[in-house]
Amino acid sequence: MSVPAGLLLAAGAGRRMGRPKALVELGGEPLVRRALRVLADGGCAPLVVVLGAEATAVADLVPSGVHVVVAQGWAEGMGASLRTGLAALAEFDPVPDAALVHLVDLPGVTAAAVARIGARATPDVLLRAAYSGHPAHPVLIGRSHWAGVRAAATGDAGARGYLSGHPDLALVECGDLADPDDVDTPEQLARYRSC
Repeated sequence: MSVPAGLLLAAGAGRRMGRPKALVELGGEPLVRRALRVLADGGCAPLVVVLGAEATAVADLVPSGVHVVVAQGWAEGMGASLRTGLAALAEFDPVPDAALVHLVDLPGVTAAAVARIGARATPDVLLRAAYSGHPAHPVLIGRSHWAGVRAAATGDAGARGYLSGHPDLALVECGDLADPDDVDTPEQLARYRSC
């Protein structure tokens, strides 16, 4: 096993939130910083964040040492961000064995869940966190799958089409460690503020 790269997708405009979710704060911390901290604390390195909407403002919040890339077609949806992030990781030297993909709008995903998933990193791994048996995030994608994922990643589905029914896909239960719910609206974010 090896250390996975952390790939954070943070390009969306956050229309229902009223602004990019990467810029929204929870407990005084922007979600983009929170998600990158969770990846780092979960053992991922290097870290790559994919930006799009208000990229300059979000980039100003990214800690030093994190590689920032901008998805030119970010408005297309998560697929463009995933393709951009995996392409960036493929240029690293050495190329990481696997990418642990996390989304900026999942404040309930913990470093412990990232560590549990990331501990299985190999070049051939294809793994999703599950919550009461339901697949969700984070997702661990070995580099042997990156080309296939990039080819299949369109619209807002990300890697869903590639992962769905793939014979190599395994699920790892993380319901004891994290909450998989995303925050799309201020009301959903308020639920985390009250915890």
